[in-house]
Amino acid sequence: MCKTGKIRVEATSEYVASQSDSTRQRYVFAYHIRITHEAGPRCQLLTRHWIITDGSGEVEEVKGEGVIGQQPVLSQGEQFVYSSGAVLKTPVGAMQGSYQFRSENGDLFDVPIPAFSLSMPNLVH
Repeated sequence: MCKTGKIRVEATSEYVASQSDSTRQRYVFAYHIRITHEAGPRCQLLTRHWIITDGSGEVEEVKGEGVIGQQPVLSQGEQFVYSSGAVLKTPVGAMQGSYQFRSENGDLFDVPIPAFSLSMPNLVH
């Protein structure tokens, strides 16, 4: 969980065995995000920037407008929850990044998304 200014971002992930295939080095993960606007004027999520790193150190960056095709506007006390996915070549990895918001008065600000792991269950390290 990360709290910057008045926006809190929480992330969880899970391995999706039914869509994964280790013989093809395809490991599918779902991630779930909860964005909470804790205080202050309304603001809108404009863009996302993800840094996805697999277990071999390969990095993929994903940038774009909004999340899951939306640019939600949040008032104080509101939450936006969504799920999406990532595909790795290894059974472990991590994601982190940031969202850019615009406040009601036009100020742009970035909110970091804390690093969270993507991991196939029951791996021994």
